[in-house]
Amino acid sequence: MASTAAGKQRIPKVAKVKNKAPAEVQITAEQLLREAKERELELLPPPPKQKITDKEELNDYKLRKRKGFEDNIRKNRTVISNWIKYAQWEESLQEVQRARSIYERALDVDHRNITLWLKYAEMEMKNRQVNHSRNIWDRAITILPRVNQFWYKYTYMEEMLGNVAGCRQVFERWMEWEPEEQAWHSYINFELRYKEVDKARSIYEKYILS
Repeated sequence: MASTAAGKQRIPKVAKVKNKAPAEVQITAEQLLREAKERELELLPPPPKQKITDKEELNDYKLRKRKGFEDNIRKNRTVISNWIKYAQWEESLQEVQRARSIYERALDVDHRNITLWLKYAEMEMKNRQVNHSRNIWDRAITILPRVNQFWYKYTYMEEMLGNVAGCRQVFERWMEWEPEEQAWHSYINFELRYKEVDKARSIYEKYILS
């Protein structure tokens, strides 16, 4: 009987031991708190847009923005995109003279930056400052005569203004640099638009001989 009773005794189950090896990613209390804070921030509504109610507030706003731009330039003087953003912001306030001054300062830093010349000239054109635009294009093609984009934009501007003689003069200066074939074709097509067939023929002959 005793042996039968012993046989009927239940064998206790052995508890499974969980893997005690450290988790591949250890999540710290700081990380949990940070994630909770991030979720909280996501739920917060965006801050209201700043409304400027009077001239004094507007001036304060301008001063703060200008200080921010100047600080960025001081820290990263050679990052031309910072200069362009600054000038474009001034232009958005109709402060063209200030924007012009910023572009000139930027050119002192990097006068061979193509984008800088383009943005500067385009600002002047957008604000109908024709003489300023001419001055910038003229400087640009003098410093970087191999940048065809400058010549194309310069001749296009003069033609759009109806300044045929001025446009022709720019083309003639351009051809002295013996540019790519497309540039010659642009000049020929320009003359043909104004029925200058003989002049167009002579340009073609120059191109063949170049």
